[in-house]
Order: sequence, then structure tokens, then C-alpha cells
Amino acid sequence: QVQLVESGGGLVHPGGSLTLSCAASGNIAKVTAMAWYRRAPGKQRELVAKIGSDNITNYADSVNGRFTISRENNMLYLQMNSLKPGDTGVYYCNWLGLLTSGWNGYYWGQGTQVNVSA
Repeated sequence: QVQLVESGGGLVHPGGSLTLSCAASGNIAKVTAMAWYRRAPGKQRELVAKIGSDNITNYADSVNGRFTISRENNMLYLQMNSLKPGDTGVYYCNWLGLLTSGWNGYYWGQGTQVNVSA
């Protein structure tokens, strides 16, 4: 099992910044990839940014150039700049990798709310 705990959400004005954090713990042998997803009100969950074990990153077109994903050991971060009302939603941390049992695992955090509003 892997536990993911997100933090850093909150209310911010348009144009503002927030940094989300995700702490991964548990029976981790190797991380394959970690990612941030979000679910906007009334919409399906979508990929925001992803980082592989090789530190190669991918971003949704809507956030490219404004958001930066990074990882250090078992911590995942999302630096969000120039926030827009359309960035409002619940942000989820996602983990994919190898467990100490030898099995692959795929886990989600509980989510952290981000509200961008004037």
C-alpha cells in the first residue's frame, strides 16, 4: 500500500499562485511516475501534469507555461502561477510504481481543493 497526502490548496485571486504538495509513504520500492489530476465542478477528472522516474514532464495544454511539476524523493509538488478561475477544482495526487511486495501499484490521494476567485 501507498498513502498519498496532499496539501497546499486554498482560495486565491486570479493571477495569484499556489504550491501543492503530495507526500507519498508506504511500501514503496520504486516510483514509475507521479502526477496531478484535477476535477473541475461538473467535469470529469483530467490530467494536469505528470513526471516520470526520468524526470520527463508532461502538461495539459491549459496549464503549460503556468504550472510546474517537480518531485524530490517521495514528495510531489505543483507550482501554480497565473491562476485562472478555470483552474478551480479538486486536485489529486497520483502514484504509479513498484511496491516492496514486487507488485505494481496505482494510488490516489484524497484531493485538495483549489478555488480561484475574485
